[in-house]
Parts: sequence; C-alpha cells; structure tokens
Amino acid sequence: MNRRSFVKGTVLSSASVALATAAAGADQPAPPAPGSLNTLPTAKIGKLEISRLLLGGNLLTHYTHSRDLKYVYNLAAHYNTDEKIMETLALAEAHGVNCLTIHNPPHAMSVLRRYRKERGGKIKWIICPTAEVEPDLEKYRREVADLMKDGCEAIYLWGVRGDALAAEKKFDLMAKAVEMVRKEFGVPSGVGGHKLAVVKACEEHGVNADFYIKTFHHASYPSAKLDFDNSWCEKSEEVAEFMKTVPKPWIAFKTMAAGAIPPKQAFRYAFLNGADFVLAGMFDFEIAEDVKIVKEVLGGVAERVRPWRA
Repeated sequence: MNRRSFVKGTVLSSASVALATAAAGADQPAPPAPGSLNTLPTAKIGKLEISRLLLGGNLLTHYTHSRDLKYVYNLAAHYNTDEKIMETLALAEAHGVNCLTIHNPPHAMSVLRRYRKERGGKIKWIICPTAEVEPDLEKYRREVADLMKDGCEAIYLWGVRGDALAAEKKFDLMAKAVEMVRKEFGVPSGVGGHKLAVVKACEEHGVNADFYIKTFHHASYPSAKLDFDNSWCEKSEEVAEFMKTVPKPWIAFKTMAAGAIPPKQAFRYAFLNGADFVLAGMFDFEIAEDVKIVKEVLGGVAERVRPWRA
C-alpha cells in the first residue's frame, strides 16, 4: 500500500488532518471528514461505555512479542514515533475505537497526555499501574492517583501482578487493591491475568472485580508448540467453559497470539466463545481492516453460548 492509497483509504481525526494534508502535498486529496465512518458497536462496564474493539498499548510502548526475531522490537520503535502514535490514536478514534488499554511507563503516558492536551484526543483509557501491590498499598495507590489526575477512566490489576498474587494465594490483598480503586476513586476496577487461575481465584475468594482482562486464543498455529515467547492462553476450551459461569465483562487480549493468528479468525474465536470485548495491538495501517472485520464478526456470532455480559 503506497502513501497515496493509504491516505485515500483511511480517516484521520480533525486534530491531525492539517498535518496529514501538509505532508501529502498540494496534489493529495484531504482525508475524509471525521465522523464519516460508521462507529463500532459499544457496551458498558459500569457507566463506562467502550467499543467492542479496544486498542492495545503494546505497540505504543514498542513491546512486541516477536519470538526470536530480535530486530522487531527496534523496528516497532523506529516506526511508532511519538508523532506516529498520536496519528494512530486519532485514526483509531475516527474508526470508532474509543478506548485503549496500556500499562503506565512514563514516556508512553507523556504521549497520551500530549494527545489529549495538544490534539484534543478523546480516546478513553483503561490502565494498569505497575507498582508493587503491598499490604499498605502505598505505592499502588500513588500510581492510581496519578492516573486519575491524568483522566484515566478505569483501572485494572496488571496481569503480571494478578498471576503472581493468585499463585501466592494473596487473595485478600487482591481484593483490597481492587476495592481501593473503586471506593477511593469511583471508577471501574478490574483484574488482569494470563492464567485462568487468576479469574478462578477472584470468583472463588470474593475479589469483587468489575471486569476481567484475560488472554484468549486457540493453539492451532505452527509456533504454538514452541516454548519461546509464543503462547499466552493454556487450554482455551477450559477458559471458555469457565467464563460461561462468570457474570462479569471479559476483555480478551493476546487473541492473535502476537500476530500468529489472522485477525478474522482470532476475533471470531474470541467473540464466539464468550469474550465481550477484544483488545488488539494495531499499527495504523491495520486499524481500518480490523474494524471492518470486527463489525462483520459481530454480525455473525448470534450462536455464542455465553450471554453478553456487557
């Protein structure tokens, strides 16, 4: 896809139209007006209304799971400059993706703040603080407070922390962290995890999460049998079966197994088997096609066995 066809085929928000037009040259037609695309279906977690497709933060932080291809991380970092990240956020918004999830590294957060303040960006944030979750919650509370000052709309317990706390059977501490966010800051408070044991622990030990962010993908791709940063969902059938019993919204992530599964197959598998939302890391040139796929998939999953929980 060359530059001309890209600009013709995608939409930038009003915040970036001037930049795009100037860069394209006088003979380049301006992008379509913001709002000219159909919006994505949305659903609510509490009072927070978000699109069924969410923008993943890994490409914004340049963290890519690329198996043993060491150059991919640097490639992503060189492509996704701060300016490109803001263009990607604007493009996502224009296509109806109204929310992103990410953890809170300082530079990534500075770009998100710039996007809101300098470009008038409206994309919502569901963010996981990376601070240690200790009994006094001092460090964790401080990071949550900083995110609230920035306008974060929901918080969840980082999957790395969720995995560890569940494995260590620190269920009371998980519950304390989740409740603190909801009680002190009044926003939806969720739990992330790579292991099904995290969701099971929350459901069985009274960790009252408002939503879950749980990995979900099948294992029918070639590299699934390797043991090298290539698989994030064990026994997906068991995950789908257990989630039928969970009455809370489920955001599925790693649905494409870091690019190993085509989006059409991955999104259909996730929605058909119970996910309420799909979180996908997307480069700017992937957004239009992924949004189109999600709309098509959502039109054909009436036979899903888990009721929509959001």
